[in-house]
Amino acid sequence: MVVEEVSAGGVVIFGNAILLLKKFNGDWVLPKGRVEKNENIREAAIREVLEESGVKAEIIRYIGMVHYTYKNIKGDETVFKTVHWYLMKANSMESVPQKKEGFIEATFVHKDRVKDLVKYNDERKILKKVLKLI
Repeated sequence: MVVEEVSAGGVVIFGNAILLLKKFNGDWVLPKGRVEKNENIREAAIREVLEESGVKAEIIRYIGMVHYTYKNIKGDETVFKTVHWYLMKANSMESVPQKKEGFIEATFVHKDRVKDLVKYNDERKILKKVLKLI
């Protein structure tokens, strides 16, 4: 069975630093999450950034989307996932990782270091795009 899932996330900048989240397993990722029923993609991106990192961010512009597929935990469904990414800016570096969302650290990392830290290729591609814009 194939399931479609739409998520939205943010590449949040403050000065020359970009917000990254560290998961319990040590992976560094960008904040993102599923779009809920009664919200648009922009609202979802802002909400997910706030929920996962405690950072209030505003959207500067749309960056683009990535697609990938993965198997669900049981392995009986293939999930076709689309993630919409926005460039955002924060008005402070204050961040609080949300443990209940699975994050142990939320921190702004200098833009020269983010590509080396981020775990997933699709997020690295989005970061490359952003680094050309900022």
